[in-house]
Parts: sequence; C-alpha cells; structure tokens
Amino acid sequence: MSPAPTSGSTPDEQQPQQPQRSVHIGSVTGSAFAVGDHNTVTQHQHAGPADEAQAELLRAVQELRADLARFVTSDDTEVLDAELVSVVDEIETSGAAAPGRLARLQQALTAAGTVTGTLASGVAVAEALRALLGG
Repeated sequence: MSPAPTSGSTPDEQQPQQPQRSVHIGSVTGSAFAVGDHNTVTQHQHAGPADEAQAELLRAVQELRADLARFVTSDDTEVLDAELVSVVDEIETSGAAAPGRLARLQQALTAAGTVTGTLASGVAVAEALRALLGG
C-alpha cells in the first residue's frame, strides 16, 4: 500500500520563485528618489558656498567645531561654537556669510584664543577670516 497523499504542498511548490531584484545607483547630484514600496522622499537643497574662500571657511569651521567638541566647554567656547553654527547655516543657506557675521566670528575666535590658538583648525579659521575680511 502506498502512503496517503498529504494535503497541500510545500511553500516552494505553491508559489513560483521571484527572481532576485537589485538596484544599483552610481552618483546622484541634485535629485531625490526612492526605491521600493511605501517610501517617502525628502529633499534638502542648500545653496552651497558662493566661492572658494567661503568654501574654505566652511571646511575650516566644521573642523574647528569637531576639535572644540573634545574640550571642556567654557563661556568663550560656547559663544564661539554658536558663532560657528551660525556661519555654517548662513553659508549653506545663502552661499556666503555676511561681513557682520564674519566679524562676530572673528571676535569670538579671539576671545577663545587660548584654546583655538593651539589648534590647526583654529588657525585655519583665522586665516580664512583674514582672507574674507581683508585684514
């Protein structure tokens, strides 16, 4: 006597296998996209630095912020960090930091000189400010 047939079949026999799908993306600039079901795309566009001097300042400011994070904060470094954040925001939204903003950053940098004067990133910010402010 042969064994009784089983009810149903295995899951592999019920559904044909779908081929594996993959997505390959090279580089994308100025675009937003989503892959797959139920995705949401949010695109943030920033103006970016207006010129190389502003771009150099932006890089130096970001490095100085990272370096300052390793120090114990003081009133002077907190004020400096707030000015650094303002400069980054202004460059990223409008393309350039205004002269008044740069002057405030220079004052904050000078006030925090005992910390920033020893950092290569602090020196780089000071040099970028001199280039932009002409002094």
